[in-house]
Amino acid sequence: MPKFLGGQRRRPLKPALLAACAAMALASCASPGPMAASGEKPVVLTTFSVLADLVREVGGEKVEVVSITKPGTEIHGYEPTPSDLVRVHEADLVLDNGLGLERWFEPFVRGLDAPHAVLSAGIEPADIGSGTYTGRPNPHAWMSPVASQQYVLNARDALSALLPREADYFAGRAAATNAKLQLMLDDARAALATVPEPTLATCEGAFSYLARDLGLKESFLWPVNSDSEGTPRQIRTQIDFVTRLRPAALFCESTINPGAQQRVAEATGVPLRGPLYVDSLSGPDGPVPTFLELIDYDLNLILEGQRHAD
Repeated sequence: MPKFLGGQRRRPLKPALLAACAAMALASCASPGPMAASGEKPVVLTTFSVLADLVREVGGEKVEVVSITKPGTEIHGYEPTPSDLVRVHEADLVLDNGLGLERWFEPFVRGLDAPHAVLSAGIEPADIGSGTYTGRPNPHAWMSPVASQQYVLNARDALSALLPREADYFAGRAAATNAKLQLMLDDARAALATVPEPTLATCEGAFSYLARDLGLKESFLWPVNSDSEGTPRQIRTQIDFVTRLRPAALFCESTINPGAQQRVAEATGVPLRGPLYVDSLSGPDGPVPTFLELIDYDLNLILEGQRHAD
């Protein structure tokens, strides 16, 4: 059985949903996945849209990659549906983030026949340093151009195990993807080389791995999205940080209400920019329809915010 790292306290699945999940799990155990049943492209299921496109970069035309959650969904507290379970048990390969992110996903993989892999495997965790989840791993490792290269390698290995005859194809696409990520990282480091004290002030602490990559001094209102966000103490701490270091901009994430960060902006005179994208792609008509565009877009916004305010 896959092991999920102890992450965040979330609302338990509703009893009716659990019952439906159990019934559908039993029904699905006797059914082969779509690859075995039809000879079509194998279906690779991921938990959210960012991972789906990362895997799509590696899998190319050889697999069909789908996401349980849609673009714009807040993934931390996602409440799965019975139809989600059906999709899991019809998949030929299931991939998730790990690091305690998808607590809602654990019941889905109990008794799962399809292969299952954790894309964050092998990454050195950046621990959460404050709040309820102090000492637990920050789950947002895909936001790091360094750590996301390990995601790409893990996707390559999982896809190669699923389709061994296409291993060279997956290896070539993984290498090309990681070369692009490395170029983004090198460019960002070069741009920050002359910045005395690069800073980043966000709503959620989703950029700890990126801050580690780039040497950013990081501040955030809350470490992980939860039901208690933007408390007076969190806002006061953020105001103190912004007042002291005077970044050119504040940021919030696309799936979060920016109201608390707007209060920081009003108190300090530092504008709120963005949003940054973390847990979700934007959709095809938005600024970050793919994983690589998400990393590039966020890096550019963050770099623009390094000119310190007067």
